[in-house]
Amino acid sequence: MPRLLAALLLLGAALAFRPSAALAQSEEQALVDHAALTVQEILTQGDPGAAQDAQRMLRRARAVVVCPRIFRAGFFFGGEGGGCVLLGRDAAGSWSSPAFYGLASGSFGLQIGVQDMEVLMLVMSERGLSALMDSQVKIGADVSLALATVGAGLEGATTAAGGADILVLARSRGLFAGIALEGTLLSVRSDSNRNYYGREVGPRQIVLAMEAHNPGADPLRAVLMRYGSP
Repeated sequence: MPRLLAALLLLGAALAFRPSAALAQSEEQALVDHAALTVQEILTQGDPGAAQDAQRMLRRARAVVVCPRIFRAGFFFGGEGGGCVLLGRDAAGSWSSPAFYGLASGSFGLQIGVQDMEVLMLVMSERGLSALMDSQVKIGADVSLALATVGAGLEGATTAAGGADILVLARSRGLFAGIALEGTLLSVRSDSNRNYYGREVGPRQIVLAMEAHNPGADPLRAVLMRYGSP
C-alpha cells in the first residue's frame, strides 16, 4: 500500500507539471513567433532605402537581439521591459536557435506619454557578442551602441555605427520622441531557455556552440537567413 500510494503521488505530480511546462513553452514560442514578425517588418516596411540599409547592416552583423515589444509609460519616471531573443551567426552563415533574455531599465526625468516599440539590435562586433554571453549586460556601459528609428535617421546612424558594438533599429509608436536604451539591462532568462529546450542550457551553448535546437525557431532563423545572407 505505501508503494502504491507513492506511485500515485508521483503520477499526480507528473500530470500536474505537464500542463504548466507546456504553457511555459507556449509563452516562449509566442515570443519567438513575434520576433520573426518583428524582423520581417523592420527589414521590409517603410522607406525602401531605409529597409535596404537595414538589410545591408544585418549582413554585416555577428548576431541579433530581437525585442518584439517594449512598452514604456511614465510621468516623471519611465520604465521599460519585455522579452527578447538573441541569435548568432557562424562563419558559414547559419543562424543559431534563440537564447532568451529579459530587458528592463528605469530613468528619471520629465517624461509624459506612452511608447510601444519593436526593436532589432544588430550586434556588429565580437566584443558586443562576448558581453552578451554574461548573465547581465548594461547597454551603453558594457557595450557601445548607435540608435536609429526605422524610416528616420537610419543613414546617419549606420554611418556612425562604424565603431559601435550594437546598432539599434526601432519602430516606435506613441508620444515619447525617439528611444532611449542607455543603461538598459539585458539579463539571461535561464528558466525560459530550460523550458524551450527541455534541459539546462546557456547562451554560449545555444548561440556560439549551437548545441541546442527547437524546430519552432526555424521560421525566425529562415527570415534572418533570407535578409541577412551575403
